[in-house]
Amino acid sequence: MEFLINKLKCEDISNRVYIVGVDGLGGAGKSTLVNSLKLQLQNENYNSYVLHIDDFIYPKHIRYDLTKEEWHCYYNVQWRYDYLVKEILFPIKSGEIIDKQIEIYNRDNDEYFTQRVNLVHGSVLILEGIFLQRKELKDYLDFIIYLDVPQEVRLSRVLARDGYIGGLEDIKCKYEKRYFPAEEKYILEYSPIETADFVLKNS
Repeated sequence: MEFLINKLKCEDISNRVYIVGVDGLGGAGKSTLVNSLKLQLQNENYNSYVLHIDDFIYPKHIRYDLTKEEWHCYYNVQWRYDYLVKEILFPIKSGEIIDKQIEIYNRDNDEYFTQRVNLVHGSVLILEGIFLQRKELKDYLDFIIYLDVPQEVRLSRVLARDGYIGGLEDIKCKYEKRYFPAEEKYILEYSPIETADFVLKNS
């Protein structure tokens, strides 16, 4: 966080919105880092706004295609990248000020609600989520932090966290069938540790 704040101080972002991506695999601690980063940015008098890649999920009937393997669905049809790019990332890169209502996914009812996003020039947008260094998104991000955490540590965290999936065996099965294979493909295809601007190791 110190590294990023020092970088912001050295750059002139008065005429644009600066986008920070916090990337990492499931259970890496992205949300915890984002909350701390947002607080530090506010302490440095930066206007900051957080969006999560999970705000841009497709409804269940799209992202769960029973004719395909679970990991394939998770990797290829989970997120509305096109909507995120069209409504937020491309306008920012074009120099626009963002002040609009956008659709945000609500997992509890599998529906969307509207939320106002206001980003004036000089603001920092923190985009948090998995697979942020894919080709659909990476070129829109000014600075990428990657959280490098061993799988066994991440699994222990999600077993304690993801009770909405079911019991411990249900959670473990879900990760082994849906999430971990997709994460392995992401690592092989994009080498996120090598391409991030800053890697934070956490065991």
